[in-house]
Amino acid sequence: MATIDVVNLENEKAGSLDLSSVVFEKEVKPHLYHAEVRRQLAERRAGTHSTKNRALVSGGGAKPYRQKGTGRARQGTTRAPQFAGGGVVFGPVPRGYSHKLPKKMRRAALLSALSQRLQESALKVVEDLPIDEYKTRRVVEILEKLGLAGGSTLIIIDEPSPTIEASARNIPGVSVIRSEGVNVYDLLRHQNLLITKAAIERLQARLEGGASAAGEGAAE
Repeated sequence: MATIDVVNLENEKAGSLDLSSVVFEKEVKPHLYHAEVRRQLAERRAGTHSTKNRALVSGGGAKPYRQKGTGRARQGTTRAPQFAGGGVVFGPVPRGYSHKLPKKMRRAALLSALSQRLQESALKVVEDLPIDEYKTRRVVEILEKLGLAGGSTLIIIDEPSPTIEASARNIPGVSVIRSEGVNVYDLLRHQNLLITKAAIERLQARLEGGASAAGEGAAE
């Protein structure tokens, strides 16, 4: 079982925390990242793109010119695809891009990402983030003291905190999510992870619970 130091806001060691081997000591499987990140980004696509075919373009009811005698190809409407302003052939239509991925693959990708970030020493655990006012400068100061300034940082908190989320919103490269929203895409696209002690404990409890449930299902 791995152990990680817990620091205070002055970046001084304030204790240690045992990390679950079920969550942070899994085999790193980079090939799963592509499948999971692709699924996440596909779900974010609005899919509202649309074009009009010749039936939907208004006008064009009159025949452009007579059928015979002009030496030109016969035409029935100016809204045909070959005319400027006509309909679009096989154009995009509103659709959903989301697709499913087996839960075991999604879970394995998440555990793999957490294990990899621990191996890279990109994980820092802080006792708490007591930010009671809307001050972006306060978050910047905390990141500087913790040695996380200048790079992209993902802050993971336990409970909803409007002050933390709003104060970090305007800092380039800094994102804030809650422990229940931890995902592969955000874990991989940030250089550092800053997580509160309460958040990592809740994260471990959730993922360990999922492991036991999966084991019971396999036994059945």
